[in-house]
Amino acid sequence: MKPSRLLPLLLALLKFVSGYLLASRAYELHRDEYLYLNYGRHLAWGYLEVPPLTALQSWVTLALGGGWGWVKFWPFLWGSLTVYLVARLLQHVGGGWFAVLLAGIGYMVAAYARLNFLFQPNSFEVLAFTAASYALVRHAQTSRPRYLYLLGAMLGLSFLNKYTTLFYTGALLAGLLFTPQRQLLWNRHLWGAAAVGLLLWLPNLIWQLAHGIPFLHHMELLHDTQLVNMSAADFWKEQLLMCFPVVWVWVPGLLALLVYRPFRPYRAIGVIYVAGLLILTVMHGKGYYALGYYPVLLSFGAVWLERQLASVRFGVVARPVLLVLPVVPLIWFMPFVFTLYSPAHMQRIGPRYASLGLLRWEDGKNHPLPQDYADMVGWQELADKTWQAYQALPAATRANTLIKCDNYGQAGAINYYNRGRALPVANSFNGSYLFWFPPRPTQAFRYMLLVGEGEPAKLVPHFREFRKVGEITNPYAREKGTTIHLGTDPDSAILNLAYREHRAELAAWEGRK
Repeated sequence: MKPSRLLPLLLALLKFVSGYLLASRAYELHRDEYLYLNYGRHLAWGYLEVPPLTALQSWVTLALGGGWGWVKFWPFLWGSLTVYLVARLLQHVGGGWFAVLLAGIGYMVAAYARLNFLFQPNSFEVLAFTAASYALVRHAQTSRPRYLYLLGAMLGLSFLNKYTTLFYTGALLAGLLFTPQRQLLWNRHLWGAAAVGLLLWLPNLIWQLAHGIPFLHHMELLHDTQLVNMSAADFWKEQLLMCFPVVWVWVPGLLALLVYRPFRPYRAIGVIYVAGLLILTVMHGKGYYALGYYPVLLSFGAVWLERQLASVRFGVVARPVLLVLPVVPLIWFMPFVFTLYSPAHMQRIGPRYASLGLLRWEDGKNHPLPQDYADMVGWQELADKTWQAYQALPAATRANTLIKCDNYGQAGAINYYNRGRALPVANSFNGSYLFWFPPRPTQAFRYMLLVGEGEPAKLVPHFREFRKVGEITNPYAREKGTTIHLGTDPDSAILNLAYREHRAELAAWEGRK
């Protein structure tokens, strides 16, 4: 092994291992993780929320037993590989050990500490964007076509991971057009790389076309319900907060890419950041959509700072101080970065942070836990109570049961925690569960277990017997109060209504009248 690779590898290993060490098992999986895990039971070339790459990871995870450690393996892996690329990139542009440590530590204490904890497409997106920039820099240094094909392959895989790659691709084109690297547009290998990327993305593209491009409907809903509330000021404020511990590293990195003469061959990377952030601003993107643009800025910022320190009198003394500096803010905010403490302990220390808005949910009120923490408790209780309600049914007829949930988190959690039990699959009309809802059987369902039913009183006339059989009681759960109702012998009217609603929802997603 080359000595230059040892330190990046050690940092990557530290990133990977620390993910497991800094997580309290008092928390379960996050609401969204249950949805993504359910993809593994329904392999396809596309889903309503994201392309299929996450589903492949889910399938492997479930094949390995689906335990917590395997679920978290993927974000920890993508995060550690990103750290490795950040370190190797800065070494290729002349950075030494100090720059490697500064950029690596900076990545680990910024928003990526939280991002790389959750099994979501975001961690791979950050890795893919960083790898694409790495490939562009290496091609500028060597002119080797293989780096252009690496660029195309990473963008192709990124399109299979998340559709926000469209924004990065637009920023990449701007980076080429507005810098001397525009000459690449006449390079046959760049177009060959584009063909590789398109070929990788093609199955999902075909799936989108075959299903009426549900991505457009998804973006429309996202805009109307969430993005419309994201102002440009809020977006740019988040850019400062997400990587605040190392704002003094990535800002010089951006400026150096734009004006520092030794970095002139890589100016396209700086333009990619500017163009990408402008695109996201215009599109009312969420703040974290931009996280894939920062790791490469940490690389160049760390190298620039290292060079500046080499030319000042107290540079050697300042280095250890600067390596500790990013960690200082983390000490105070650590309970909100890593799930170190139990919900009860978080409730005790919460008042200290209430004024900072860290306990404020979407409803505008403060709660005992941050919203995403509250989305990681109560699910096991829901799954177990659903199983117990099912087990209480007569053995001869219990298999003829429909389990319908109000949202994908409920359905996903019930399926996940009961994956080793003979329980019918939980269903929903929410998200990709629309595609998985069972066809209407020839024999009517004998029982219906309804989870999170908002107006149970209106359903009483449609069943021979209808009663509450369970409820989430965990005081810290966002789903606290979610009920489980059992209906026996549903009439045809309620079933007709359910399947009409399903057809209408599915038609809306697929762009049909």
